[in-house]
Amino acid sequence: MPPAFSDSPAPGRSPLTRRAVIGAAAATAATAPFVTGLATPASAAPAAARPRALSGGGDLGPNVLVFDPSTPGVQAKLDQVFRQQESAQFGTGRYALLFKPGTYSGLNAQLGFYTSIAGLGLSPDDTTINGDVTVDAGWAGGNATQNFWRSAENLALVPANGTNRWAVAQAAPFRRIHVRGGLNLAPAGYGWASGGYIADCRVDGQVGPYSQQQWYTRDSVIGGWTNAVWNMVFSGVQGAPAQSFPNPPYTTLDTTPVSREKPFLYLDGGEYRVFLPEKRTNARGVTWGNGTPRGTSLPLSQFYVAKPGVTAATLNQALSQGLHLLLTPGIYHVDRPIQVDRANTVVLGLGYATIVPDNGATALRVADVDGVRLAGFLIDAGPVNSATLLEVGPSGASRDHTANPTTVQDVFVRIGGAGAGKATTSMVINSRNTIVDHTWVWRADHGTGVGWDTNRADYGIVVNGDDVLCTGLFVEHFNKYDVQWYGQRGRTIFFQNEKAYDAPNQAAIQNGSVKGYAAYKVGDKVTAHEAWGMGSYCNYTADAGIVQHHGFAAPNTSGVRFHDLLVVSLGGQGQYEHVINDTGAPTSGTSTTPSTVLSYP
Repeated sequence: MPPAFSDSPAPGRSPLTRRAVIGAAAATAATAPFVTGLATPASAAPAAARPRALSGGGDLGPNVLVFDPSTPGVQAKLDQVFRQQESAQFGTGRYALLFKPGTYSGLNAQLGFYTSIAGLGLSPDDTTINGDVTVDAGWAGGNATQNFWRSAENLALVPANGTNRWAVAQAAPFRRIHVRGGLNLAPAGYGWASGGYIADCRVDGQVGPYSQQQWYTRDSVIGGWTNAVWNMVFSGVQGAPAQSFPNPPYTTLDTTPVSREKPFLYLDGGEYRVFLPEKRTNARGVTWGNGTPRGTSLPLSQFYVAKPGVTAATLNQALSQGLHLLLTPGIYHVDRPIQVDRANTVVLGLGYATIVPDNGATALRVADVDGVRLAGFLIDAGPVNSATLLEVGPSGASRDHTANPTTVQDVFVRIGGAGAGKATTSMVINSRNTIVDHTWVWRADHGTGVGWDTNRADYGIVVNGDDVLCTGLFVEHFNKYDVQWYGQRGRTIFFQNEKAYDAPNQAAIQNGSVKGYAAYKVGDKVTAHEAWGMGSYCNYTADAGIVQHHGFAAPNTSGVRFHDLLVVSLGGQGQYEHVINDTGAPTSGTSTTPSTVLSYP
């Protein structure tokens, strides 16, 4: 048994066109060699399926750059990766920057698209950067609303000027970081921003979101929080502001009902291992504050270390042999689902490893088993319609996984943007007790392969399982419902949504007698459900006269409860008549002022 531990925009369209209106409203391994060259994912040689047993472990490939305090030219290498990735919003480059335990001085690690930075200690304080891990928006003229797909994890930062800048939008998690100073979540000059997610972090100083329209912070310790725009949600955060929605719009829960932190790679005596944090109930504060975190770990020898070009057949062979999967940075095409059938299996991606299903396949399926951990990868829909992209549990799954739930963390889904993609439903959660902790499920509103029917995707997330918990749920732009919830006793803490910008007219979104599809719909037969800090925005750019009856739909029963809801019309591009069902005032004119409901029913 593993040891336990103690405690590119569409042609002819400016890249800012789609999201500028949003921002304008808001402004009111130990032995791995140091890699000297940058290889692209396309350069990886295909790995053929092998009938013989596959070995676990292996090198992490050319797109994982590993540094130690004695490595020469670290800043130059960081700058080289950043220059390549800074504006490569829909490019093919994928990189993980890993720092061995120790102290690094005078660094500024600027992160572009599909770039992850992480320390390799068991605690964030094992790896200290006297400097910054920076995300800014120079590439986009000060607009950070498209600063997607980048991450920082498991480091201690001593910012050069006392405050670290992390100006991000969706799909950019900040996990297990100790900031020995302040944290600024807005771009230089306090330009536009639309994020974001923090978990298991300690920020000694203040967090300043400034122009950030919404943010979710979970199970952390902060020195203070300075302001809010529309929707700031906290659960299990020491130092969080008091509950005060809607003025200022703070939704504050003392604890997080259930949480289990994301698996992470670390070094133990010169060998790579993957740490698996244990589940917490009624969690509050960081997992690593009093010594090492609680959980178990697995040696890398128990993982099949995959490289781009490997087939789904080989990945499934590795899983069938009892190996876990570590997906190194790159793009993986699969002609059939990656099938996870064994309890406690880990599928961990590095550097935004991206799975693309071919010929209408589902990218990944999980059986109705205990304790599967999916973390740190992107699923990108292919040009042939997939009925689903990710399925957690088969239809009708009913086993109780209370003691050991499946977790889906920093798993992101995209339909279009990098090319034409289609999927009827992006993510289906059938297994009971599943925890979805930070996801962005996005039908692209800009990029290539984008149009009402070009990147058709009717539904974002469908939850059929009972007792499912979502913490940090971002779902945007689907042709019909963004979220449909049919399981009993579901809970969501923080929801951010935009309705599809490109609906051509009112008739295109008509839902029987209802004007438009709700962003978040709880099924008519559900008798118990609860949600906190929920926002839906409309920006009907193709027809500003479109009317959306409501952002949220739910049965009117005492067991189905909502707290702190808002809807916003961005610059008057479309209108909401109500917030939830027939409750809540309509959005007004072009003022971009939220309409709010404190509790429902």
